Amino acid sequence: MNPERFQDYTRRLVKNCGKIILGKDEVIRQVIVCFLAGGHVLLEDLPGTGKTMLLRAFARSIGGEFRRIQFTPDLIPSDLTGINFYNQSAGKFEFRPGPLFSNIVLADEINRATPRTQSALLECMEERQITVDGVTYPTRKPFLVMATQNPIESYGTFPLPEAQVDRFFMRLSLGYLEREQELEVFARPSSSVLLEELSPVVSMEETEALAGEAAEVTVSDDVAGYLMDIIAETRQNRSLANGVSTRAGLCLYRAAQITAAMEGRNYVIPEDIKREAPPVLGHRLSTLSGNSSDGTQALLKILDAIPVPLEKL
Repeated sequence: MNPERFQDYTRRLVKNCGKIILGKDEVIRQVIVCFLAGGHVLLEDLPGTGKTMLLRAFARSIGGEFRRIQFTPDLIPSDLTGINFYNQSAGKFEFRPGPLFSNIVLADEINRATPRTQSALLECMEERQITVDGVTYPTRKPFLVMATQNPIESYGTFPLPEAQVDRFFMRLSLGYLEREQELEVFARPSSSVLLEELSPVVSMEETEALAGEAAEVTVSDDVAGYLMDIIAETRQNRSLANGVSTRAGLCLYRAAQITAAMEGRNYVIPEDIKREAPPVLGHRLSTLSGNSSDGTQALLKILDAIPVPLEKL
């Protein structure tokens, strides 16, 4: 495993996406972590902060096929997966694949669709396969779903159930730009024009190779114990309605390995786990009032309270 390859890969992607999305290098880096880990992103933010442009820029940078799905109450599962239609000229049924047969899928305002349609995402996100009329098709490789939802508007929406929220590797938020960055956006050509000028800076083969190599990053017993202490505390903390699942622990373990490689190391340190814990675990926690934002704040207090293992000389 060569950490320099991870650093170069990350540097190229962040620089290329940064031409469109200014001042959000850390968010772009987290999307890369999720992408290499084979996970999916839940992006919660206000309208107009660049969520769609971020994913479009990322798709162009990796050379993958991008599809955007606007979720609405009248959307049905076959609108995502595809349908078998009768071709009269050929005299037989033919399969017409839906937008899920892409490398990068943007599920825009996912909480506006009915639970039945939301559940159509579950199989492809978790099992990497799509079943239509009893026939199962594999999803493309690599494959990333980024779902967005507006955190302040709940009228006419269907909140995601806990089982579906847990399918997302991490939750991110772009937030507002700094004053100088926003002025630069006002003065430059439109993002759609700049997007047309973007070209791929990494290959699919390189992505798959690095995703496989990330598992070679070592995690010492002390660091793994620190990760487990965090997980155990979420399950015992009285201010939280529930603790995180084993799936969540696996996601944090994987994210820490990739973060270590991006930092030029072939081993994980506690700071890697502490850095990735909020985006990976935060959306999986909620207080007794059901507020996930309060759950994230409780997680930050847990991270501050748990002793960090020191290196043994």
